[in-house]
Amino acid sequence: MPDQAIVVEDVRKSFGAVEALRGVTFGVEQGTVLGVLGPNGAGKTTTVSVLSTLVEPDSGRATVMGFDVVKQAARVRSEIMLTGQYAALDEMLTGRENLVLFGRLMGLRRKAAAQRAAELLEEFSLTESADRRVGQYSGGMRRRIDIACGLVRPPRVVFLDEPTTGLDPVSRQGLWSLIRSLKAQGVTILLTTQYLEEADALSDNIIVIDKGRVIAEGTADQLKARSGSSYCEVVPVDAGDVPAVVTALSGLGAVTVAESADRVALPAPDGAVTLSEALNRINAAGIELIDIALRRPSLDEVFIELTKPGALAESGVPS
Repeated sequence: MPDQAIVVEDVRKSFGAVEALRGVTFGVEQGTVLGVLGPNGAGKTTTVSVLSTLVEPDSGRATVMGFDVVKQAARVRSEIMLTGQYAALDEMLTGRENLVLFGRLMGLRRKAAAQRAAELLEEFSLTESADRRVGQYSGGMRRRIDIACGLVRPPRVVFLDEPTTGLDPVSRQGLWSLIRSLKAQGVTILLTTQYLEEADALSDNIIVIDKGRVIAEGTADQLKARSGSSYCEVVPVDAGDVPAVVTALSGLGAVTVAESADRVALPAPDGAVTLSEALNRINAAGIELIDIALRRPSLDEVFIELTKPGALAESGVPS
């Protein structure tokens, strides 16, 4: 049995004039979660499609559990489960009927398929809604039953392609718990996501793909360390003062406003000196604060830095 569940070596794939993958190389240790980050069009889904045998690479080599994705595609498919961004279910059938259908398609006898369906409904907390049509399910429930269908025959490798897209925070947290549960069972997981906190919370290792190339790889902490500096975070009492904070800090550094729109951050290469200057400027502007502090960069900030125009050249990755 190989130590690495997934091995990708110089894989390239073009669609017409579009180079989707331009020499992608990485590996995934068994029983771990690899987070794959990248902007839209970076090559994340194409990478998953190659590994799940949906698309053949133009060149390079990839294996899953030691089986070549081109030469031994059928063996690869017997080892994996793939869940895309949208649930692949029959909405006219109930949750139970979908699970039984998948079981029968995978060769289980009727009684065994029904038993496995009952087990998965219980495991995924879907017993109460088991006999409702999937078309009536919420987004979180649809995602759970979709993944459950892929687990009718337990896989050793799971590909999750942006599985929490469109889910509310509660449903997202529920799916995070499911991913952790699969990992605890020894399943290897490749997770593509655009939610940086998702990769931070779930991944043992992370790769960043941009323009069809792997431009960075490491743990979340290792990637954060690449920024080389701390950040100064400023939280005003009134979120309406955020624009005034940005104006006050203008010229001190590249100020960014958090997605929550209630705080700002700027690089603090001089540490406490930058913090002191920021505080002086904000006091001079008469802005009342809840907090101002130095902190390590977030994965969001690292991601923005890595994928900004010109970052490939700065990192030494050929363009």
